[in-house]
Amino acid sequence: MNRRELLQRTSLLIGGSLLGADSLLAKNIDWDALDDLPEDYKKIGLFSKKQIKMMNEVADTIIPTTDTPGAKAAKVGQFMAVMVSDCYEPDEQKRFLDGLATLDAECNKRYGKKSFVKLSPAQRTEFLTAIDKERKEFQKDKKKREAPNHYFQTLKDLVLWGYFTSEIGATQALRFVEYPGKYTTIDYKKGDRAWGGY
Repeated sequence: MNRRELLQRTSLLIGGSLLGADSLLAKNIDWDALDDLPEDYKKIGLFSKKQIKMMNEVADTIIPTTDTPGAKAAKVGQFMAVMVSDCYEPDEQKRFLDGLATLDAECNKRYGKKSFVKLSPAQRTEFLTAIDKERKEFQKDKKKREAPNHYFQTLKDLVLWGYFTSEIGATQALRFVEYPGKYTTIDYKKGDRAWGGY
């Protein structure tokens, strides 16, 4: 089973139980949009091409290319666009979109740049580190556990989910053994990469 099939089945399972299978099947999800963003492709779900580009840049700042490809190579921005558009409730979608607008507004306030994508790599890292510190304080001081998370918490969770369930994340960033067929013990030494499955 590849990632596309897994996402389709997961969406049907989760979305079908929340919205009713008929309403989810009625949506025509463009799964090919996860593969690339051609010049004439305007949007995925609720997200414009500009927003998807921004999400890819944020994701790539969180998980940059090192000896393995980063989040942008895994098309995490497209993954987030599909998940938020098709699986989130309207109030959660609004909170996520407002969070993206807040990121850009903060970039403008702190650096005089109108968008996160206009920042230099050093500024991006510095900026997201400051936002992450703000997120930790917010989450720690949150009065009710049911209260919504900080917008950056949701974005960061989606980046990690999208990356580590992608083929790149599961097979290159993590160590990978494809269904060995029997129970086996595989040694783990301190400092080794974690195990992943695809």
